[in-house]
Amino acid sequence: MAKILVAGAFGVGKTTMIGSLSEIPPLHTEEVMTTVGAAVDHLADLSGKSTTTVAMDFGRYSLPSQDLVLYLFGAPGQERFRALWEDLAQQALGAVVLVDTLRLEESFWVMSAVEERGVPYVVAVNTFPRSPRYPVEQLRQALDLDPRTPLLTVDARDPTACLRVLIALVDHLLAHYT
Repeated sequence: MAKILVAGAFGVGKTTMIGSLSEIPPLHTEEVMTTVGAAVDHLADLSGKSTTTVAMDFGRYSLPSQDLVLYLFGAPGQERFRALWEDLAQQALGAVVLVDTLRLEESFWVMSAVEERGVPYVVAVNTFPRSPRYPVEQLRQALDLDPRTPLLTVDARDPTACLRVLIALVDHLLAHYT
């Protein structure tokens, strides 16, 4: 079994991804956003978003071909929850960092935090219909990614696409730890 952190900025699809993958009913700690929270969280590009994760999401996915169970922990995306994020990141074997091309800069603190903890990770660009598409090398440069860090695209609503991200992470972890 392995603990996997699903991280990213506010509103990038972490809850959706865990819901798409989990073979058990996922645990979500979604709450309705308050007026105060809406003023702090940047909602400009997130029309229709009315809830936010206030503690964590949890799901489980088994990779039968590798006899491996992945425990998926989704962290809140707001930097003000960084202490909680740090707790969830403890003992994580790897991480998926979800990003949105409309708000790449909001993902920088997440990638920095993952790197500071030394957690190997993959970056998955969630393909929202409203988000612009960029060539892979342009995204790598904008995110200042190490050439060895896998960069993929994903539709967080699509279980097959999410599974490809998990497989890429497992492959990355095998290369990292062997």
